[in-house]
Amino acid sequence: MHSEQFSSAVLGWFDQHGRHDLPWQKEKTAYNTWISEIMLQQTQVTTVIPYYQRFLERFPTVESLAAAEQDEVLHLWTGLGYYARARNLHKSAKIVAHELDGKFPVTVEELEALPGIGRSTAGAVLSISTGKWAPILDGNVKRVLARFYALEGWTGSTVNQKRLWQYAEENTPQQRVGDYTQAMMDLGATLCTRSKPSCLLCPLQESCEALKQGKTDSLPTPKPKKTIPVKQTFMLMLQQGNSKEVLLYQRPPSGLWGGLWSFPQVADLRDTLNETGLELDESTFQTLEPVRHTFSHFHLDITPIKAQVNTPTDCVMEGKPLLWYNIEQPENVGLAAPVKKLLESLAN
Repeated sequence: MHSEQFSSAVLGWFDQHGRHDLPWQKEKTAYNTWISEIMLQQTQVTTVIPYYQRFLERFPTVESLAAAEQDEVLHLWTGLGYYARARNLHKSAKIVAHELDGKFPVTVEELEALPGIGRSTAGAVLSISTGKWAPILDGNVKRVLARFYALEGWTGSTVNQKRLWQYAEENTPQQRVGDYTQAMMDLGATLCTRSKPSCLLCPLQESCEALKQGKTDSLPTPKPKKTIPVKQTFMLMLQQGNSKEVLLYQRPPSGLWGGLWSFPQVADLRDTLNETGLELDESTFQTLEPVRHTFSHFHLDITPIKAQVNTPTDCVMEGKPLLWYNIEQPENVGLAAPVKKLLESLAN
């Protein structure tokens, strides 16, 4: 199958079966497309839709996003995970609004220079919002191409990345490039899925090498597995008396849960005073059901401890931004996902 036949088959399928009514397809501006593409990184469409709608309602323009406080941006992102995406989104908005007069770059290279935008995301933003020729290679497209060409080995290796970009470039048409970009993402998301792909419905089935060779279950080759380490921590859910307020502190701007609000954490309960500066009433300690939160590179086993604070509120955790968070009247701040769940359990 030649590249023209490949793109023609994909576009023909898209016209009949592709997704045409997603919220970000109603107005294909660079800003809207960029927001959606960042949210869709490692996150499914059904999860993203309500977040996207709330985000655009609050920040309809790049200028409004640039003018926002990071706390509010992270608050609207709470639950989507991979919070570096939100921080980079905010940084990029400031660059576009203040240094580029509110105008998004019009080349892949210039878009890639913005924080959090890689080659594939830049290609998607450019092709969908302007129709300019720009290939993409997100996870869905990798899967389609790896199966079509029966590419052996992990798709993330340097050699295979180079091959996949070559395939992506060869098959991206000069016309209707925005539709083709959306079509390839849709094809991977709806038919050429990780498990049990719907090959009989696929427009590429006649020339798909993985299908011919009976390898659709084994390709793409999974990433070599590593044993994920497990780390332990205690999260202190601290209150004063019968107050409905719980003490939170803001984590450093970069790193794990950067800029988000969290419960004070300690590795050992015996070191609460040394590590946090807090004097706790140990007779009030109440150990709750442990929670596991999985990151890309480790599991974090969290043991929540409810406790009462003896230390006066003005001397706790000196030098760290603090917040007495009212669980009955929540503030609009960014929360780490397990912290949000634990706060909800307290409220209930």
